[in-house]
Amino acid sequence: MAERLAGKVALISGGARGMGASHVRSLVAEGAKVVFGDILDDEGKAVAAEVGDAVRYLHLDVTKPEDWDAAVTTALSEFGRIDVLVNNAGIINIGTLEDYALSEWQRILDINLTGVFLGIRAVVKPMKEAGRGSIINISSIEGMAGTIACHGYTATKFAVRGLTKSAALELGPSGIRVNSIHPGLIKTPMTDWVPDDIFQTALGRAAQPVEVSNLVVYLASDESSYSTGSEFVVDGGTTAGLGHKDFSNVETDAQPDWVT
Repeated sequence: MAERLAGKVALISGGARGMGASHVRSLVAEGAKVVFGDILDDEGKAVAAEVGDAVRYLHLDVTKPEDWDAAVTTALSEFGRIDVLVNNAGIINIGTLEDYALSEWQRILDINLTGVFLGIRAVVKPMKEAGRGSIINISSIEGMAGTIACHGYTATKFAVRGLTKSAALELGPSGIRVNSIHPGLIKTPMTDWVPDDIFQTALGRAAQPVEVSNLVVYLASDESSYSTGSEFVVDGGTTAGLGHKDFSNVETDAQPDWVT
């Protein structure tokens, strides 16, 4: 077993399934102890039973400060420290500007943005006392470009990107690094309804959760010791260029003169 995270303790939100469960497994495989939470208690307990003694599961509603306090207390009492926070919990909802309910707007803000803020705030004190820490915020490529009818999701993921930078500037002198990860389409239960070809990716496929977890492991480890306030994109090349179809086979005479 690799030991890139030996001796480290991580706290992960939204860890019961999908990317979050993958992060739990990957960090433990690299030697970390993990406290993780979710509101999907049955699924979370099943992951904990599968992974074993290196993890602790607890109910964690990221919109509730008291749940975050309990998670931090669990990490400190069970494992003695907190080195890593992975703000992974999030939802997506869709609707046109005319039809998007205010209640849905507020709900996604509470979970995707306020939940991240509360997570950061909860770990700051123990990380400052230790003089070290790595905070990893899961944003999205929708935090870098807009998507039709995903107004709340796009707004919150842009906001997480900004919060990452302001937190990195404030916490850097205390030895705490803060970075954001921007996944493209990842095959998880949350995206089962999304067609695989919704994006024109250079690699021509959606990603598996572990392909994001590999990046989480890197940012949790000392290998990324000089990275903070940075954006790490894992999207198969989706944001590398314009998303138009291949026009290389268009007849030459029909091709326009490009004007720059």
